[in-house]
Amino acid sequence: MIKLNLPIIVEGKYDKIKLSSIFDTVILTTEGFGIFKNKEKVRLIKKLAEKQGIIVLTDSDSAGGIIRSYLKNILSEDKIHHIFLPPIKGKEKRKSKPSGEGLLGVEGISKEIIINAFERFLPKEAPTAKKPITTAFLMSLGLSGTKDSALRRKYLLEQLKLPTCISPATLKKVLGDISSEEEITNIMKHYK
Repeated sequence: MIKLNLPIIVEGKYDKIKLSSIFDTVILTTEGFGIFKNKEKVRLIKKLAEKQGIIVLTDSDSAGGIIRSYLKNILSEDKIHHIFLPPIKGKEKRKSKPSGEGLLGVEGISKEIIINAFERFLPKEAPTAKKPITTAFLMSLGLSGTKDSALRRKYLLEQLKLPTCISPATLKKVLGDISSEEEITNIMKHYK
């Protein structure tokens, strides 16, 4: 078990069971879209996030994106830590057919991929100040403000093995957490 100091929010109970077998920390579920109506759970999440921050790990599908966006809107930006899993086609063992989008949820992703995602997004030591990714930098690479920006962002996200449904606003923060201007520039040199 890997000890984490931050609580984790996932969508459902099977995601929680999966992460509980990997991480020693508080793990809360949103109960899918149930979070939109559960004021007590929202208060608890806000309280936990206010104290030390919180990790958000949702499925790589559009429903996961909606839940992540909702949490992003109710929590302070500096208190939310996004972890994204790569979009992997398949179905969970307990289900008779794949999800609507045909992607594995958190529960179906391998332990190794999950641990790798956490290692990549979370510092092992005290965090060092990183140079933030700016809108001007994204514009300089055509990732924002051009007619093919969406295609360029999709390419970058695919190269970083991140879901392609990340909004431009979230992209800036996520890139600042996981990458550098140099790495992003090198990736985009290969965009055709």
